This record gives sequence, structure tokens and C-alpha cells, in this order.
Amino acid sequence: MGAWDAWIGREEVRTDRVDAGLVSRWLATFDRDAPSDGNVPQGLHWCLCLPDAPTAKLGPDGHPLRDDGLASFLPPVPLPRRMWASSKVAFLQPLHVGAVVTRTSRILSISEKSGNSGQLVFVDVAHETSSENGLAVREVQSIVYRAAAGLETPLSPPVESARSFDANGWDAQRVVVPSEPLLFRYSALTFNSHRIHYDLPYARDEERYRGLVVHGPLTASLLLDLARRALGDNALASFAFRGLSPAICGEALHLVMRGSGNEIELAAFAGDGRQIMAASAQGHI
Repeated sequence: MGAWDAWIGREEVRTDRVDAGLVSRWLATFDRDAPSDGNVPQGLHWCLCLPDAPTAKLGPDGHPLRDDGLASFLPPVPLPRRMWASSKVAFLQPLHVGAVVTRTSRILSISEKSGNSGQLVFVDVAHETSSENGLAVREVQSIVYRAAAGLETPLSPPVESARSFDANGWDAQRVVVPSEPLLFRYSALTFNSHRIHYDLPYARDEERYRGLVVHGPLTASLLLDLARRALGDNALASFAFRGLSPAICGEALHLVMRGSGNEIELAAFAGDGRQIMAASAQGHI
């Protein structure tokens, strides 16, 4: 028996509505126009059915507190640093403005591992987002909890070297410099109060990041937008990403894509070539 077996299979159901204001704020955040087909942009499901814990019930990092109670969907892993490690997403049909959506979430697995930074606990969560037209998005998200960073822990990621990213071999590319307003807006869209995205002293002194951290799903959303620019609106049937290294606010983010059909590769790199995210996708047939 594992320490967290009681949480495996635990479910949570949330409802929401895709209102026009949310879609307008998403489009404004990414400096883009509405999809030509009138549907909701891919990736906006990350702004729906969000945890709405009262402010008084947030932990030191800004995430909702977790405990042993039946109301605690995620297990009370006693490791303070949390990161969205990866996701595998299937886009089954577009959502539309005005849709009432239901998201059913279920804990699939909880596993403990040891890494270079110490103990790690991975929690895999399955999300199914449906509207009145049926299942729209299926996703398996992996969350990782890590041990606290000591004051002697070097700041991460390392300061960028003098090398420069080489985009040769990629079919499409775009450079974005994530700013404080972009991080703030994405935190607001996703009701995410994790302090590494807005509280520089906390990010630096408590979690030992070199600067404010760009949200993993924000980088993933920028890659989805790169695919949209190359392939058109809502063109992907599936999308998977894995975070490899933190992206830092104010530093260039090189977004690249190559391939087509069922073999699309996407990635995000820092200015010196350090890989931040690896991703893959398949287009609709």
C-alpha cells in the first residue's frame, strides 16, 4: 500500500460557462483575433472549471491548501514546491461561446521518485471537459511536488550563456518576450495565485528561481498559438507537452514548429539554446 492510495480514483466535478468576456480577455492576452470559425481557441479550456478556494485557505505558495479531508481533491503531499510537469490533450470538438461545460477530474496515479533535487511525488490527473454537444477535451495532467530549496541552492535556471539559439531546421518560428503584464493576465485568466509568477522575492528566496517563472501552460498556449498561425484555427486533434526547464519573465522565448499531419513537433527554447519545453501534436484528418 502506498501512502496516497486513498486518493487514487478520487473524483471532482466542476461546472462553468464559456462567456464572451472570458474569450475576449484570452484573445487580448495573446494579441490575436477571434477564430474564423466562431469557436473557442484551443487552450482556453485551461481557464474553465478552476479551483475557487477562499483566499484564507491558500497555502504559503498561493495554491489551495490540501489536507486529509474528503473535500481535498489533491493529496496533502508534504513537499512544498509544485509544478505542472506535463499534459497530454485530445481536442475532440471545439467549445463555443455560451456553452455550459462540466469538467470531471479523477486521480489516476500517485508515484514517488528520487531525482537530483531530492524526493519527488508525481500526481497524474485525468480531466474530461464536456458541453451540451458531448465530450470536447480529454486531458491527462501530471503535477510534480518537490522538496523545499535551501538558501544554498543555486538559482535556476543558470544565467544565459553567450551562445545563441539556432532555428535552422524548423519550419516555423516566433520569438516572444514574456512580460510581467502577460504573466499577470495569464494568472488572472486561470485564477492561479502561485507566487512564483508574480512575487519576485518569493520566487527567488523561497523557491530559488532566478526571476519570475513563466507558467508552463502559458508557454504551451504560445506553442498552440504558433500552430494556429501556421495551420489555422482549431487545427489540432491532439497536443502533448513536457516542461524541461523554467522560462524566465523578460527573457526571449524561441517558439518553433516543424512537420505536418500526424507528426508535428513543437518546442520552446531560451535565447542560448536551453530547451524549456518539448511538445508534439497531430492535426485533424
